[in-house]
Amino acid sequence: MATLETPVKLRELQRALYQRAKKEPKFRFYALYDKVYRPDVLAHAYALAKANDGAPGPDGVTFEQIEEGGATALLEELHHELKAKTYRPGPVRRVYIPKLNGAERPLGIPNVRDRVVQTAAKLVLEPIFEADFEPDSYGFRPKRDAHQALAAVREALEQGMCWVIDADLSAYFDTIPHDRLMKAVAERVVDGAVLALIKRFLEAPIVDERDGNRPRRNRQGTPQGGVISPLLANLYLNLMDRNFRRRAEKGELSGRLIRYADDFVVLTPGKPGAEMAWVEKIVSRLGLKLHPDKTRIRHARREDFSFLGYQVRWRYRPYVFDLAIKSAERIREEIRRKTRRTWMNLEAMIVDLNGYIRGARNYFRQVRPRALADLDYFVQQRMARWWGRKHALRRPAWSLAHRATLYGQHGLERWYVPRALHPAPARHAR
Repeated sequence: MATLETPVKLRELQRALYQRAKKEPKFRFYALYDKVYRPDVLAHAYALAKANDGAPGPDGVTFEQIEEGGATALLEELHHELKAKTYRPGPVRRVYIPKLNGAERPLGIPNVRDRVVQTAAKLVLEPIFEADFEPDSYGFRPKRDAHQALAAVREALEQGMCWVIDADLSAYFDTIPHDRLMKAVAERVVDGAVLALIKRFLEAPIVDERDGNRPRRNRQGTPQGGVISPLLANLYLNLMDRNFRRRAEKGELSGRLIRYADDFVVLTPGKPGAEMAWVEKIVSRLGLKLHPDKTRIRHARREDFSFLGYQVRWRYRPYVFDLAIKSAERIREEIRRKTRRTWMNLEAMIVDLNGYIRGARNYFRQVRPRALADLDYFVQQRMARWWGRKHALRRPAWSLAHRATLYGQHGLERWYVPRALHPAPARHAR
């Protein structure tokens, strides 16, 4: 979600909800619905949704079109519909994002007005569920990120938890059972209007162009792309996190379960027979499935494993992070795609590459320098070939690929930046 300053009154509401939930783990909130349609909540929800932008939903309405008529009209309309309980979410447009293995990832795009309402609901509900989430859950949570999850993995490994259950859930977001998810929500929320609103989000019809654009009811899952989907997906897997902690406290299991959204590993000091049996049982109880070919037990000092796009390796010294094979392939394919566009001029190409390199470099900043230097070399090669094709040269333009030219003269960003020159990452509260 985009980073915008939260209004003072909304921040006070969120703090009060969090503190109440933290202080009283058994308390169930019964008066939340009127907070969702508060004008200040809806206004901030609209600002967040607009900052995130994104493609239009099935109705084709964009933020630009809304702004032409003024966002106030939309916010007043949503306020009155929610207050009168006549609001109904529209269908969700399904698109497909290609994956490196040739498969596709389905993505759901709600209408703009529905993204605003989902964001408003998330602003009210997130502080409550945050109070219950386990410390080793890092995905899609305020002030938490993938680098903290990786740091937790490194910490567990260095504490001797060298056995790893490298787990993979099959199509998690698309297979969450609605009835069980609603029971998880109801553990903390008994406001009937809020529960009905969440259920309508989950059951919003899916419009798929591959299915003739005929709306069909969504009977399971919470579509990736919906604003509230990551929160609900986290909430459901918190049942697994909580169960692991309770069993570990009783001595029935050992080690740590470290999770980022639906990507998780279990690290243990001894061979994880009981832990593996527990993983299989709890996943089945939740109505989910483990990917049979991607879920394995590994010993981290004998075999590498991947987590969050990183490859975790033991090299007779502290564990090192490298680029996972799929991550390296994905980066190279994106650079190939960008450098096939011979109609672009050099300045525009550099600007486009720089934006991508900065973002990916920040995420993979813990990768060993050699892997990042290899990416620099790859970009140099691609740029030389791009320039050669662009100008119908018989050979790649190796003079352009020279470091002094690309980095010094034209300002191309490097993948590998020496630590002395690397900007310090922002610190996050744990």
